[in-house]
Amino acid sequence: MITLIIPAVFIGLLFHGIHRKVIARIQGRPGPPIWQEILHTLKFSFKQTWIPKTASMPMFVFIVAVSIAIWTGAFYIVFSGGSLLLLFAVFMLHKITEHGLGLSSGSPYGKFGAIRSVMSAASEIPLFATIAGIYVVTGSLMISDIIAYQQAHGPLLIGAFPIAIALYIVILSKMHYGPFSIIEAKEIVSGNRTEHFGVWRAGLEVAYALKTFVLLSVFVLLFIGGLPWYLMLLAMLVLLVSLSFVCAFTPMLSPFDAVALQTVITGILAIYIIFTGVMG
Repeated sequence: MITLIIPAVFIGLLFHGIHRKVIARIQGRPGPPIWQEILHTLKFSFKQTWIPKTASMPMFVFIVAVSIAIWTGAFYIVFSGGSLLLLFAVFMLHKITEHGLGLSSGSPYGKFGAIRSVMSAASEIPLFATIAGIYVVTGSLMISDIIAYQQAHGPLLIGAFPIAIALYIVILSKMHYGPFSIIEAKEIVSGNRTEHFGVWRAGLEVAYALKTFVLLSVFVLLFIGGLPWYLMLLAMLVLLVSLSFVCAFTPMLSPFDAVALQTVITGILAIYIIFTGVMG
């Protein structure tokens, strides 16, 4: 399993490049080459590395290692058929690392990003509703059981489409340049990552590449089912391109509008889950 981490990071970085390219093309710009994010990560790996005087040194460094560790753990959970509750815990830990990442540098821009990361925790509410909905439909929270259920009853993308939309919104909230990317808004420079350069930034790029790979793969597994690896990658690519289209056509929401919209989505899904539970 651990030997698959490096290819997953490489594919995740390539997906980031494709994401930027699709958005650029839709907006009438040439955009960078799709391998640009791979080059960025390599470039940061060899650039001068420093720690700001205002930073909390142990936290500044430790938070990067934690980010890589939690998404490595998420990768293992997904591809070993583990529990969705553990994946939910990873999301919570990621939100803590986003907050700590911004606070660790002492930069005002990083602190604004940290504050917005707390507000954007609303993006985890649809995830909780997704997990509840999947349990109501399949009777299990184990990814392996959910895949087996789909082999017997067909893809949940068809049988539980509203639940798939909720998880789609969760993934959209984690994409760069999206309507919910309030942590990375231009007015706060690079948000919680503003002061992390050199090898620290390269580490964050690795963590976020793993994050993207895990999020796309878990959607495919939960709502389409188990596929051969080449079809799995193709489905992930199609999902990514659809997310890129949404990001290209949708302006970034204000922090309060982002929270309000995700809360409404959760409310609608809650009604669907109750109806499904009563009728089922």
